[in-house]
Amino acid sequence: MVRCERCPRLRAYCADVARVKKRAYRDHDYWGRPVPGFGDPRARLWIIGLAPGAHGSNRTGRMFTGDASGDWLYGALHRHGFASQAASVSRDDGQTLYDTYISAAARCAPPGNKPSLEEIGNCADYLTQELEALNHVRVVLALGKIAFDATLRLLEANGHAIPKPRPRFGHLAEFATVPSTSGNPLVVLASFHPSRQNTQTGKLTQSMWDAIFKRARVLMHESRPHPVRPKSPA
Repeated sequence: MVRCERCPRLRAYCADVARVKKRAYRDHDYWGRPVPGFGDPRARLWIIGLAPGAHGSNRTGRMFTGDASGDWLYGALHRHGFASQAASVSRDDGQTLYDTYISAAARCAPPGNKPSLEEIGNCADYLTQELEALNHVRVVLALGKIAFDATLRLLEANGHAIPKPRPRFGHLAEFATVPSTSGNPLVVLASFHPSRQNTQTGKLTQSMWDAIFKRARVLMHESRPHPVRPKSPA
């Protein structure tokens, strides 16, 4: 994955960001490559985000590490018993995830945080490989509509039945899938992304964010899949 060159636009952007850098990080060695997933290989909770941040994961080389979105995510994971530390600033900071694995729909930082559908499609193989490897997963938490849509495509492509009518994205929306072959049913849980735009405008509040991880914890311990539970649309 870290040697992937499938998306020329994204690779050029990541390399340029790593060369120019942000003033606050001028003395840092930027990762500047596709960012692999991170976490517990026996995780029951799989978190799928949008893409690495230009000066977060693209700098540190670890998902949701080194920026404001990561502060929100790891803070919540720590509060709810999924992480050893409340903050994550570098690949060697000692952070450990419990029963949780973190990926993204796109593995390279995109300009304006907007990867194209083609670019997301180019990364789909990596999500498929993780889906096959993470065979203890019970709950997939999609952060934002782009990640939610990528999750639906991933599961459909890998033999999971998606409810009809097709589930709509919304904060705290959830639905269950059933694999067509042997395997575990999964519950997909949706959340607004913990971006600055959402957290600073109040679209995503601390209580709304904590509710996601409380619900995820409940779903992880339940054996039967749930029907679709629509919530407020994005």
